Amino acid sequence: MTRPELLKTLLVLTVCGACVPLNAGARDTGPAASPAPIAHFHPQGQPPSQATVALQRLARSTLPFEDQRDFEESKRGFVAAPAYTEIKTADGASAWKFGRYAFLDSKQDFDSIHPSLQRQAVLNAQYGLYEVVPGKIWQVRGFDISNITFVRGDTGWIIFDPLVSKETAAAALAFANEKLGARPVVAVVYSHSHIDHFGGVRGVIDEADVKSGKVQVIAPAGFMEAAISENVYAGNAMIRRAMYQYGLLLPQSPFGHVDQAIGKRASTGTTGLIEPTRLVARDIEEFVVDGVTMVFQNTPGTEAPAEMNTWFPQYKAFWAAENITATIHNIYTLRGALVRDALQWSKHINEALYLYGSQADVMFAAHTWPRWGNARVQEVMRTQRDVYANLNNAVLHAANQGVTINEIQNVYRLPQSLQKDWAAHSYHGSEEHNSRAVINRYLGYWDGNPATLVPASPRDSAPLYVEMMGGSDRILARSRELYDAGDYRLAIELLNKLVYAQPANQAARNLLADAFEQMGYQKESSSLRNSFLAAALELRSGIPSGLMPRAASPDTVRAMSTELWLDYLGILLDSHKADGLAFTINLVTPDNGEQHVIELSHSTLTNIQGYQAKNADLTITINRADLEPIMMRKATFASQAAAGRASLQGNAQVLQQLMACLTDFDQYFEIMPGTKAAARPTL
Repeated sequence: MTRPELLKTLLVLTVCGACVPLNAGARDTGPAASPAPIAHFHPQGQPPSQATVALQRLARSTLPFEDQRDFEESKRGFVAAPAYTEIKTADGASAWKFGRYAFLDSKQDFDSIHPSLQRQAVLNAQYGLYEVVPGKIWQVRGFDISNITFVRGDTGWIIFDPLVSKETAAAALAFANEKLGARPVVAVVYSHSHIDHFGGVRGVIDEADVKSGKVQVIAPAGFMEAAISENVYAGNAMIRRAMYQYGLLLPQSPFGHVDQAIGKRASTGTTGLIEPTRLVARDIEEFVVDGVTMVFQNTPGTEAPAEMNTWFPQYKAFWAAENITATIHNIYTLRGALVRDALQWSKHINEALYLYGSQADVMFAAHTWPRWGNARVQEVMRTQRDVYANLNNAVLHAANQGVTINEIQNVYRLPQSLQKDWAAHSYHGSEEHNSRAVINRYLGYWDGNPATLVPASPRDSAPLYVEMMGGSDRILARSRELYDAGDYRLAIELLNKLVYAQPANQAARNLLADAFEQMGYQKESSSLRNSFLAAALELRSGIPSGLMPRAASPDTVRAMSTELWLDYLGILLDSHKADGLAFTINLVTPDNGEQHVIELSHSTLTNIQGYQAKNADLTITINRADLEPIMMRKATFASQAAAGRASLQGNAQVLQQLMACLTDFDQYFEIMPGTKAAARPTL
C-alpha cells in the first residue's frame, strides 16, 4: 500500500475525541472527558490535520505502551522536589523555571505531538532529588537539561557534571545539602566536553580551592581543547542553527516546544569553566578520591570528542556519561558539529558491557533516569550498542549497493526488534538525518551524480523551476492538493522552490509554513520537530526576538589558546575588503612566553606560533592576561597601549586596516528566504 493510500485508509478509520493518558498501563478505549482545548500560540497556526491525526493514532496503536518500566524507574528513589518554582540570576533574570510544561500534566494525548515524543516529554518533566545508590549516590534531575550527580565520599561530595549554569548548579547543591546534610565539595568530575556538563561549575566550587589543592577537577584527556574549539570556528552559524534544532525561539506549547529528548531546555544563567587538575589519559584508569574508588573508561570520539564513563566497583554502579541515554542520539547534530563515529560509539558501549555490564546493579547517566537490576542494565546497554552498530553497518550496506546520501533517509529503518524497544527510539537524533550522516562520514556530501556536484544556488535555480512549472498560481494549486492529501513532503518540495523564487509571496510562505508544521507534529525526534516548527514560525512572522544568545564567558576566553583566537580572526576577515592589502605583525605575550606571526597576504589572514618575522610591519608586545579583554571585545590594542599594557612598535595603521576588514557576524542571519525583512515580534 502506498503512503497516500495508507493515509486515505487511516482517515476513514479516524475518529475525533480524547484518548487516554500516554502513561496508562492498558489502553482504555472507553469514553473520556474532553479536556479544555489549548490555543495555538500563533494566530496563523494550524491544528493537526486529518492526515497527522491518523498517523498519530496509528502510532498509538503500534507503540509498546504496555512497557511501563521507564515510568517506574524515573520515579524510583525520589526524595523531594523544591518548593520554589524559579531559579534566578544575581540581576533578577530567570535562569530556570519549573512547571513550564504543565500542559503535559493534563494527561491528554495531543495530536500535535508524536505519541512517542510526548511520552518522553512526560518522563523528562519530572524534577527533584533522587537516590541512585542507597546512602551513596544521588542525582538532582530537572534543574537543567542535564543531571547533576552527588557521590558521598568520606568527607564531602564528589560532583559529576555541574549543569549548564552557575545558578542552577548552586541551587541543586543547596537542595542536596538541605535534604541530605551539608557537606563540602571535594571533587568535580566533567564526564565530557559539552557545556551542559561543566558550565555550572562555579556554582559548586571556588577556583581558589582548586588552585590550593583543596578540590580536584577531573576530566578526560583532551577535554580543554574539545570544550573550547568545537564551537569556535563555526560558532555563529551554530548559534543560529541551534535556534532551529533546540527550538530556542519556540514557546512551550503542544504546538511548539515540548521536549529536548534528553531533558527540557538548557538554563540561561551564568556559564563558567575551571580547568581540570587531573586528566584521565589511559583507556582504563582507576582513581580513589575521598575514599571512593572510580574506574574511568575513556571513550573518545563518541558523543563528544573527549568523554569518559565511570565504574564504581564498591557500589556496582555504572555511570554512562552521555554515551547511553536510552535514546538514539545524534551522529550528526543539526546545530552543526563534526560527524560522529557510530561504529566507534557502539564499540565503546560494547567494551563497557563486557567490562562492567555483567556486574552492574544500576546504570545512571548525565541525562534521563537510571536503570536498575543487572538484566535491565544489560538490556539497555545491548540495545544502545546495537542501535549505533546497525546504523553504521546497515547504512553502509545500502551505500555499497548504490543508495545515495539523498535516498538513504527514505530507505533505512531500524530492525523491527529494535523498534519495539523504547531505548532505541529517535528522540534526540533521528533515523533520517543520522543515516545521511553515516554516508557523509564515509563518502561525503556528493551522491555521485555530476548534476549535483556543483549545483546552482537555490535562489538562482528556483525562478527557472517556477517558470517551467507554469507559475506561482499553478504551483500553489498543486501544493494545496498535496497538502490536503497529506503529502507534506511533496508539497514542501514544490513550495520551497516558489518561496526561494518569490520570497514576498505570502500565500506560498503560509502554505509552506503549514506543511512544515504538520511535518513537525508528526516527528518523534525533538530535533526534527523543533526545526520544522521553527521554520514555520519564521515564515509566518519573521525571526522572533526574545532570545539573547549566550556570549562567551570570561572563563571560556581565558581557556582559548591565542592560536585559536587568531584562527578565528582569519574567519572573521572579509577577503573582499582585504583585497590588495599585505602586512606582517609580530605578536609577543611575555607572561606565557608565546610568540606569533600574523600575516595578511592574498586576502587571507594566517598565523604561526613560535616564530617572529624579521621585517614585520608592526610588533605588538602584550601580556596574554591583557590580551583577553581585547579577545572579549572589551578593549582594543590602542586602548591597552594607551593604558601602558601594550607596546606597539612600527606601523600601527596596519591594525586599523585589519579591524576594518573584520566582520561582525549577525546571530540572526536569514535561513528561510524573506524572514529577515519581516517584523520580529517577541513571543
